[in-house]
Amino acid sequence: MKMVWVRSLLATVIVTVVASISLVACTPRPEVADPVAQEFLRAWSDRDFDQVRELSDQGDAAAKMIGETYSGLQAEDVEFTLDSVDNRDTVATANYHVTWKLPRERELSYGTSMTLTKMRDEWTVRWQPTIVHPGLGANQHLELRPVEAQRANVISSDGAPVLQPGKTYRILIDPAQAGDTRVVLHRLARSLDDAHARDRSVNTIDVDSILPELGTGTYSVTVINEAQGAIVEQELAGVPGLIFNDEAAMVPTDPGFAPDIVSRVSRIVDEDLDGSNGWRASIVTENGAIIDDVAYNAPELAPSVKISLDHDVQRAAQEAVDLRQDMKAMLVAIRPSTGEVLAVAQTREADKDGDVALMGMYPPGSTFKIITATAGIEHRGLTPDTIVPCPGSMNIYGRIVNNYNQFSLGNTSLNRAFASSCNTTFADVSTNLDPGVLKEVGKQFGLGIDYTIPGLDTITGSVPVGEVTLDRTEAGYGQGLDLASPFGMALVAATAAAGKTPVPTLISGHETVPSEQVTPPDPAAIDQLRTMMASVVNSGTASGMRQQGGQIYAKTGEAEINEGSHAWFTGYREDDIAFATLVVLGGGSETSTAVTDHFFIRLDEMRAARQNRIEPAVAESPAITG
Repeated sequence: MKMVWVRSLLATVIVTVVASISLVACTPRPEVADPVAQEFLRAWSDRDFDQVRELSDQGDAAAKMIGETYSGLQAEDVEFTLDSVDNRDTVATANYHVTWKLPRERELSYGTSMTLTKMRDEWTVRWQPTIVHPGLGANQHLELRPVEAQRANVISSDGAPVLQPGKTYRILIDPAQAGDTRVVLHRLARSLDDAHARDRSVNTIDVDSILPELGTGTYSVTVINEAQGAIVEQELAGVPGLIFNDEAAMVPTDPGFAPDIVSRVSRIVDEDLDGSNGWRASIVTENGAIIDDVAYNAPELAPSVKISLDHDVQRAAQEAVDLRQDMKAMLVAIRPSTGEVLAVAQTREADKDGDVALMGMYPPGSTFKIITATAGIEHRGLTPDTIVPCPGSMNIYGRIVNNYNQFSLGNTSLNRAFASSCNTTFADVSTNLDPGVLKEVGKQFGLGIDYTIPGLDTITGSVPVGEVTLDRTEAGYGQGLDLASPFGMALVAATAAAGKTPVPTLISGHETVPSEQVTPPDPAAIDQLRTMMASVVNSGTASGMRQQGGQIYAKTGEAEINEGSHAWFTGYREDDIAFATLVVLGGGSETSTAVTDHFFIRLDEMRAARQNRIEPAVAESPAITG
């Protein structure tokens, strides 16, 4: 006979059992052990430990193990199926199935048995730990424990780990133990300054700003990475009031790899990295030591989060700008086909002004002629073969516009004027455009559009409407009221490559929102623009490049300001990399061209080395003339 014991049938079973064993003396005592086995399981199910004690020969041990297992498993309920009872004179064996109802709708199910003995016509459960589970021994019980899912990595677009699970040190100060808190904080500040010199990702502290915030309780001063934290802790061992706590955290695999961007990414994707914990039901000792698992459910790992930064592109870009580490140099690279931001690099000198590669606003100089040329093609019917004037100097409504060293090409093709960067040509083109045309064409290239990009704060630039003729004249060659960031000019180049402005992205699964949707440039105009951008590199102002990784389409620029000139170079290479390089007050465009050239040379070396599975050595930095 097979009996199913569940809580929903409990009332009926209890009535039946009680009625069967509590009749008047005329009812004979049970010849079989079935009712007692049923009653024991009922008492177990109800946590009626008094009844458990009464029905078993070692009541205290039985009640203790069952109670500890209930608690250890955090069980919400338990159900039994009594499969069979084998009665043999004074000994019986009851076989049953146990199903523990665990939190979050989980279950632990298994079969086991109990032995019952009959003395003086009464059946008693002979206590053994295997009654609770066949694997249990004395002084043991079952426990439910989590199996924590390891956090996922953050990887670059080329698959290299950028962030991985690790630990950091949180440094705290206890004013009650520190004594003179100013002295203690100054000692900490000096140690952090030294750590920052070794690793620029380490934050320094301002003692004067911290002191007013201290109360009577423990105060968190800063968080530092594991490597530098261990050094600082050792240096400050014995300093009263300082506390070093290690904490689980996502840590960068390379502290020098775009540290500001990686830090912002870490905060944004924190919850995306958590997988679903698994669980295990284990046999444990009284002290909680695990002996064996009776059930194991592996955790579900979250997929890695990908960011658009390319490991080799970022490294090559940083090396390139560091050729001018004494200046404010920066380089932004974007993948035109997808909008993925591949690299954002700037020197420490540039860091002093903030995220200038993404948000710095500078006159774009002759790189803006990309916009002016496209506007002339779209709105004045120009072509690369159109004959245009390129005198050394031109008076336009009272504004004297000069070419570099007042060079003159006379009447020449628009293609040659673009490749040679004739200011007079493009000042004339822009002056004859209607007000607002340059601004609208700029937006067609992403310049003047705002992008909300998770993980990046950016500004593209601004172009004047040009109601005043002088504003249009100066804007045509990137002076006057024209402003752009390297990020904005990289988008301009990416538009030339893709035929439309790609939506820039950083973190996979986190959508970028543009401030407005704009019709892309005329495809015919883009084709003609590309012809002129190729001429800049093949026979024009950037013809000295040494890289051999593919055709580059670009525009040089020198933006004049009171203090000197900014050196610009923006364009794209045919292997789907658009770029903008700026050296603030770098002089002639040859400075930024050389930085870009080095960027592509090193990138190609790194890619070749990766293919050959060897780590490239750091190349000697070529001399750059400005």
